[in-house]
Amino acid sequence: MFSINIYLKFALIGICLIGGVLLAIFTSFWYALPIILIGLILLASYILLGTIQSAAQIMETGDMAATDARLNLTWKPEWLFGPNKAMYYMLKGTMAIQNKKVDEGEEWFKKAEGIKMPSDNEAAMIQLQLAGLNASKRKWNQANVYMKNAKKLNVTNPQISAQMLQLEQMIKTKGMSQARMIKQKGKRGQRFHN
Repeated sequence: MFSINIYLKFALIGICLIGGVLLAIFTSFWYALPIILIGLILLASYILLGTIQSAAQIMETGDMAATDARLNLTWKPEWLFGPNKAMYYMLKGTMAIQNKKVDEGEEWFKKAEGIKMPSDNEAAMIQLQLAGLNASKRKWNQANVYMKNAKKLNVTNPQISAQMLQLEQMIKTKGMSQARMIKQKGKRGQRFHN
């Protein structure tokens, strides 16, 4: 996908809008119209798409501070186009989890969950993240609910499918071992009462 450096985009927006207005004042509006339109298109792309694509590219390098700084350049996240808004929330959630802020990360992923995604693969990623977060908190019932939600989706990405199987196995084994421990504690308690 074509991408312009965000700082270059800011400069082009300023040059096109200010330059277009000055050109309209000193020459003719019709000469300035194409330049103003370019500035408005760049501004609309910034408002609707934000800095998600470049932030995701930075995140792939592992630089979380730079990723956060780039995401913070998004002016109004609530104005972003649907899938970009969900990706914004997912990136914020991932960074919160990286910084050991699990509850904050879960809040971001729940925000992303409420947004219609372009494909089931992205929706499954959100469900898997929420299932993993709940499993890490030993909330096995909630983790199972998110896993069931993910399994209902038509996942075509083999990596996501593999993650689903892996997480499902972990939830099953951990949940079963926890159920055995509770059952054993119950039997011990009955012996003491008898």
